[in-house]
Amino acid sequence: MEDHSAPSSLRLVAIPRLAAGGRWRVEAMRAYSEACLLWFTKGQGRITVAGVTRGYTAHNAIFIPAGVMHGFEVGPQVFGTAVFFGRDCAVTLPKEPQHLRIRETFAAQELNVTLDAIGRELASDSPASDRAAQAYLGLLGVWLERQIAKSSPESRPDAARRLVARYTALLERDFRSGSGVAEFAAQLGVTPTHLTRCCRQANGRPASALLHDRLIFEARRLLKETDLPVGIIAESLGFNSPAYFTRAFQHQVGKSPTAFRREQ
Repeated sequence: MEDHSAPSSLRLVAIPRLAAGGRWRVEAMRAYSEACLLWFTKGQGRITVAGVTRGYTAHNAIFIPAGVMHGFEVGPQVFGTAVFFGRDCAVTLPKEPQHLRIRETFAAQELNVTLDAIGRELASDSPASDRAAQAYLGLLGVWLERQIAKSSPESRPDAARRLVARYTALLERDFRSGSGVAEFAAQLGVTPTHLTRCCRQANGRPASALLHDRLIFEARRLLKETDLPVGIIAESLGFNSPAYFTRAFQHQVGKSPTAFRREQ
């Protein structure tokens, strides 16, 4: 799972800042080791969560549990706030991903006020500001629970979406293993052809694209955030050789791992 070394405490991040250092940081398939809420206040795009792609617009709140693979488009007109709950969060949160389209003005204002309050307490040096921030976070958990209860229930995911969700969970766990789509399909009890057909139905891409996306995201992260040699990175991600890794990386990114690492 991604970002084990990242801060594990509550924090708010402007959504455009998530793409600092490259849009690949938000657009590629990956998972966080803590729950996250994306609150979009402007712009639109597509987001893929657990292998299912949907459109998002302003006043969409998307909750992503820890360990759930996702990626989303973030163009220059997209604004909003990402709430990272921390790996030791004690607030009651949804167990499953949620995509809430907030149509009531009051509900959107209520969320904005709560996020502003959390931000003020996190930036404050007043006594008990940490407890105050956690109290407001508890209110955010209540807001989520109430909005989920009021939202129109989605139809039960069909067999294809359920399979793709299982595939992305398995992929997040074992993408470093060197396994290909055929091995993952076998673990899921289906053929590679059927798995790819279901992936195309759910998100418009074949199963192999999700696998390559996750691998190359991790490769880019390691190249930018560590000093590990390219050969060690290739080995850690299950590639048979540094040369094969370099070819795969260059095919997807358009430049060699070494050239990508040198970029500022």
